[in-house]
Amino acid sequence: MTSGAAEKQAFPLAQDPADPGAAVERLMLQMTLPEKLAQLAGVWVNASTDGDSVAPLQNEMAGDERTWEEMISQGLGQITRMYGTVPVEPLEGARRLAAAQEQIMAASRFGIPAQVHEECLAGLAAWKATAFPVPLAWGATFNPGLVRRMAGLIGGQMRALGVHQGLAPVLDVVRDLRWGRVEETIGEDPYLVGTVASAYVGGLEETGIVATLKHFVGYSASRAGRNHAPVSMGPRELADVMLPPFEMAIRHGGARSVMHAYTDTDGVPAAANRALLTALLRDEWGFTGTVVADYFGIAFLNATHGVAADSGEAAALALAAGVDVELPTMNCYGIPLLEAVRSGAVPEALVDTALRRVLTQKQEAGLLSAAFDPAPPALAAGTIDLDPAEHRALAREIAAQSLVLLTNRTHDGGPTLPLPAAALASVGVVGPLSQDPFAMLGCYSFDAHVGASHPDIPMGITVPTVAEAAAGRCGAVQSAASGTCEVIPEDRIEEACRLAAAVDTCVIVVGDNAGLFGRGTSGEGNDVGDLQLPGDQRLLLDRVLTAAEAAGTRTVVVVLSGRPYALGEFADRADALVQGFFPGEEGAEALWDVLTGARTPTGKLPVSVPRTAGGQPGTYLHSSLAGASGVSALDPSPLFGFGHGLSYTSFGFSGHTASAPTMSTTGTVTVGCTVTNTGSLAGAEVVQLYLADPVGEVVRPVRELIGYARVELAAGASAELEFTVHADRTSFTGLDLQRVVTPGLVKLHVATSSTADVATHEVILHGPRTVVGFGREMLTPVTVTPL
Repeated sequence: MTSGAAEKQAFPLAQDPADPGAAVERLMLQMTLPEKLAQLAGVWVNASTDGDSVAPLQNEMAGDERTWEEMISQGLGQITRMYGTVPVEPLEGARRLAAAQEQIMAASRFGIPAQVHEECLAGLAAWKATAFPVPLAWGATFNPGLVRRMAGLIGGQMRALGVHQGLAPVLDVVRDLRWGRVEETIGEDPYLVGTVASAYVGGLEETGIVATLKHFVGYSASRAGRNHAPVSMGPRELADVMLPPFEMAIRHGGARSVMHAYTDTDGVPAAANRALLTALLRDEWGFTGTVVADYFGIAFLNATHGVAADSGEAAALALAAGVDVELPTMNCYGIPLLEAVRSGAVPEALVDTALRRVLTQKQEAGLLSAAFDPAPPALAAGTIDLDPAEHRALAREIAAQSLVLLTNRTHDGGPTLPLPAAALASVGVVGPLSQDPFAMLGCYSFDAHVGASHPDIPMGITVPTVAEAAAGRCGAVQSAASGTCEVIPEDRIEEACRLAAAVDTCVIVVGDNAGLFGRGTSGEGNDVGDLQLPGDQRLLLDRVLTAAEAAGTRTVVVVLSGRPYALGEFADRADALVQGFFPGEEGAEALWDVLTGARTPTGKLPVSVPRTAGGQPGTYLHSSLAGASGVSALDPSPLFGFGHGLSYTSFGFSGHTASAPTMSTTGTVTVGCTVTNTGSLAGAEVVQLYLADPVGEVVRPVRELIGYARVELAAGASAELEFTVHADRTSFTGLDLQRVVTPGLVKLHVATSSTADVATHEVILHGPRTVVGFGREMLTPVTVTPL
């Protein structure tokens, strides 16, 4: 083992501003093969291999059996989840991190600290950190600017704790709602996913945190919605649906890291796919950052995919494909890769290629600087609050903007919502999630992700329940818990029915509990066979609504879930339906803001709500034959389409214009309209622009979102909108598998959802068939001018 200051090499850490890569090159020339490989892997210090796991097959993947001291003797690439593996006081975690960095720097010849990464998908996944709404809720806001603000706050927390890299966001586009990780996605449309994810990436990167795009690519399209299952997808669907969000987040968000997917597509695992990770990502797109492994993903090439005979072969395949860093710990890039290089099976040049990218990123983070301080800023300050008032306020704002009002029927001569003062005098809150704080939290919120495995440790944050939040808003509040979201005893159902019949207003809360690998109804590994509400909740809803109908009770059904569920049989029975997607620690307060009218609902569905439990797989982004037709008795039309969401006010559209009836295949056209708040309350409308290509050289979707704008208006106010549509926005992958713009007719639909158009403009593209690529125009700029 090499350690101690006397044995250290003199390394010129000073940077040359005119040649920032020079220090990296000098360092590489001095490094031995073991020192190089040490930079290409992480160590998961606090991980358990006995008990509830937070990564797939964690208990089976023991990793490198060397001691900590042995693994850091040549240096270390990354430290895995110092704060996010077990509950730890933030300052204690900072002390442990500082001690670990000091050990790493002292043990190896060059004194290079490790890069530190954490999960940050629903806020920083650390004990006592703010639990923000999940990404599906971000999508429901249609508000990238708000998401960018959140990412900036999260990034600031991470920097204060000495973290350098965040494993977020998820850019997978939903194709099958049965998949357990739907809650982690932003929605079923690539443009929405790409624009919102790019905003998150930009906010995180602005703080200096390396954003990691996941999962590259196709992970969400697995067969039957099963986690890690193979993907059956042609190159056209991959290029037109799955890849654009990643392209946008790299070009417009500035992402510096990409994580490969677990799945295989047409028999090729992503971790071993050189055509994907090198030819496309690097050679065609010009990506210069790092590619990191999803946890144990390299080892899975041997253990689950069966394309490698052992860990050494797995390492060789991944390194050749373009995977730079093995996470979460050393399985393949340690001793197995060392032996493979020494035997000549793997060229050392491949190691150098990955090492150069890793060290360059460390240089960008200040880890090659002589001024690096192993003590995180929070430790130097002596204090840190990971859930300050500013963060809670933003969490509440995002939650409020994400809640979607699905239906709002008339009750007692007026709309059910917002609840009038008389309806608040006697309120019942029932359902399995009515008194459950975990109804607010997604799978990657710390208390659901890690805290659930430590029942003796209290939640690190305050998460009001729906019933608790009602207490401060209503007169007499009665509540009846009804078991869990899977098992509801008969006596609990009867109690809920009695309560519903005895109050003026009954709020029924159903949905999901998030967890991991079967420890929940939503989340990683919690895939389902159909889209019926989990467990006994459908029975509960039927019985409670029947009791309320008989008594004349006003009913509001609130679904708090990680995926949409089939609500067709209840849509005409409940007086109002509200959909929330794990709205975070302030979700219950935001919900009552909306129910009582303190906030006007503005959320729009980022995923369609199915009519029937078997209405899958389905997405609004489908071809004509995938919709309702006379050649099938099964109608897959959704109950509520993508982009749907009601308000307490109303909006009118006028002044519809298009700048020209034609444009060239390299030109632009502008589409304009005026939107007016015609109601009596302030509110926001999300104006959506869809493209339809009636005749294409390949089958095209019936429509696809190409632009949107969230317009906030006071009662009676108006605004003028103008979308600038470049011909590139009509591009698709053609017969020759090149992305092309073709001449012909396209239709541009101004709409309030994928199923509600307000105006249609026909535009004819003229000129030659044009090939476009990574540099094409991917955004539809929109200007909003108040009138």
